[in-house]
Formats: sequence, C-alpha cells, structure tokens
Amino acid sequence: MVEESTSKIVRIPWVEKYRPSKLDELISHEEIISTINRFIDKKQLPHLLFYGPPGTGKTSTILACAKQLYTPAQFKSMVLELNASDDRGIGIVRGQILNFASTRTIFSGTFKLIILDEADAMTNDAQNALRRIIEKYTENVRFCVICNYLSKIIPAVQSRCTRFRFAPLSPEQTLPRLNKIIEEEKLNVTENGKKALITLSKGDMRKVLNVLQSTSMAFDVVDEDNVYTCVGHPLRRDIEKILETLLATKGFEQAYDVIQSVKSFKGLALEDILTELHLLVMRLEIPMNVMNNLIIKMAAIEERLAKGCTEAPQLTALIGAFFIHRDQVSPET
Repeated sequence: MVEESTSKIVRIPWVEKYRPSKLDELISHEEIISTINRFIDKKQLPHLLFYGPPGTGKTSTILACAKQLYTPAQFKSMVLELNASDDRGIGIVRGQILNFASTRTIFSGTFKLIILDEADAMTNDAQNALRRIIEKYTENVRFCVICNYLSKIIPAVQSRCTRFRFAPLSPEQTLPRLNKIIEEEKLNVTENGKKALITLSKGDMRKVLNVLQSTSMAFDVVDEDNVYTCVGHPLRRDIEKILETLLATKGFEQAYDVIQSVKSFKGLALEDILTELHLLVMRLEIPMNVMNNLIIKMAAIEERLAKGCTEAPQLTALIGAFFIHRDQVSPET
C-alpha cells in the first residue's frame, strides 16, 4: 500500500502536486486574495468572475477558496466544477447546473459553489440560460465564472458578477516558488536555466512547472540550452548567428543556405525565428525610417506564415527585406 501511494505521488504532474490548497499559499494578487478573504469571513461571497491569461492562478484561487469554505466531507456535495473537457451547451446549463443549483442543502446551512472554468468556450445561448439561473438561485448557490477573454462573456453575465483581473505573474513573484520546487525535487538548475524558464513562461506559472518537469526528466542539468532545446525554442546564439548572416553575408544564396542549415539542424520554425529576431532588430542602431519599414515587412511575412504559407518563399522574402534595407543604411551611415 505504501509503495502504491508513493508511486501515485510520483506520477502526479508538478502543476497539481504543488497547487496551493489555501488562499495564504498563493504567490500573487494580494489585493484579490485579501478581498475574497473578507467576503468569506463576513459570509457574503458574491458571484465571481475571474479573467486573465492562462497560468495566473484563477482556478487555484477558487479551489483554495472552496477548501476554506467547506470541509473535505462536504466538498463533493457542495462544489460543482465544470471545465473545457465537459459539454457546456445549453443542455448542460438546463440539466446538470440547474439540478445542482435548485437542490437545497439541509445540514450545512451555507451556499453551494459552481465553478465554470474556461467559460469563454460556452455558447451565447448557454450563457443566456445561465443568466436566469444566477438570478433565481442566488440564495442557494454562488457562481465563479473563469475565463481568459472577458470579451467572450456576455454583458448580462458580467454585470451579475464581481470581476477580478488576474495579471501575468512578475519574475519576482515566480522565482521564490520556482526555487522552493527546485529544492523540494532536489534538481540541478543553473541561474541561466531559471532565467530561461521565467522568460519562456511570460508570467504563466503553469508553463514554468511543465517546462521544468519535462527538462529535468530529459536532462541531468536544467540550464538555458537544455530548457530551449526541450521546448524547441530558438537559442539566443542561433538567432544572433541568423541576424549576423542577414546583415553581413554578401551573397543572397549563401545567406539562404546558412539560415536554412540552422533551421534544419535545430528544427526551428520560421515563425519562432521571426519573433526572436524582432527583439534583436529593435536594438539595432539604424535610422528609424529604415527600422520601421523592416519591421513592417517582417510583420507581413509573419502574417503570411500564420495564414499557412510555406516557409521557403517567406525565408527568401525575409532575406530580401534585410538586403534591401541594408543597402539603404550604408549610404546614410
């Protein structure tokens, strides 16, 4: 039995293993957490609407809140959680959600909680049906609507909820939790490895943990190169080499061959190269009008790639754009 429970812990993804179980354990959004704590203390929890980018703690906050409201024995009967894997058409709203909301709790003397995760995937008809249930059963149930895009939630549902925006996490908020997990798991992580994890995540704690777990399983040391290799992201030195080729190589064919060989050898997508290249181009000391025209052409190439165009002609367009603007810079400088 002990072996079985130990192996079960090992198999749990770190995202779930280290999910906060109390509101005090959450690493950010102090104002939101203190406000919700006051609601709970006064037993006046309103309907909630959490919105913001993925991995910023929306689901963790409401699950920690639910664990604070109910005992483990009450949890199953008092909390209904529906997410993107469930069917959330009008049938589910009129069936499962309505049944759960309309049944009263005899012994607990408190309200039930319905968590609608990724609610921006709900149809407008389902959201309109939900609006009436929210109004009708307020005495018996509280709703927490969670979404990434607030614009996809109809105004009628928005107006019935207290809204909280979860902003992307800052590196200062992410790093202490990352260090704690590294210590718990006894991992060999370099400083540039931590920096790469935080840079790639863009404020998404879930992504930090997923990339950390996969890199630690694939490599003995979690450093910058191994992190980027694990997720197939271009290394900084590869981007610098590509930029140097675009700026310094004399022949068009030679430049194409060099960039194509880097792409093929490292398995890089041109779209990812463009994203990283843009950051370096912005730091070049070239006339502003030349830079603006170059960025516009790079944006057009990225748009064509996003629409499904093949990479080979777009790579030639990229090289051509750099060659043209390179010639414009020479006389001016």
